[in-house]
Amino acid sequence: MANKVTATPYLTVKGGKEAIAFYKKAFGAKQSMLMMAEDKQRVMHASLTIAGAGVMLSDSFAEFSPPGSPKAPPDLGGSSTAVHLDVPDADKVWNKAVKAGATIVIPIEDQFWGQRFGMLGDPFGHNWSIGGPLKKKPVAKKKAAKKKKL
Repeated sequence: MANKVTATPYLTVKGGKEAIAFYKKAFGAKQSMLMMAEDKQRVMHASLTIAGAGVMLSDSFAEFSPPGSPKAPPDLGGSSTAVHLDVPDADKVWNKAVKAGATIVIPIEDQFWGQRFGMLGDPFGHNWSIGGPLKKKPVAKKKAAKKKKL
């Protein structure tokens, strides 16, 4: 594809190296680039792939940030967005993220719009919604099998 256009979330965090480690553990992130700041403590830029999609991040650099520039969620009192992961098995991704330290914002369950969905908060203040196909219920299969026999 000659002119591929994408929308890529760019997260601002406090604790970039720790955030990358968390995203690897929670979501299986693959890191393709890491550029550290001159202070060798903060991440100037990182590129990750999560669930097949690009995600970029950097540490917060208040000393270089003009008014209106992105800030880490703790500096804002929360996050104004969520990164949505549409995955084949929402419960598997959910359980892995919770085990890694994500907190439950909205419990995962079958939703009225026909998707399994929930929302988690990461330790850096960002929200992650996780969605996927509804779970097949064994009871429904049994009822359908009984109806066929009748």
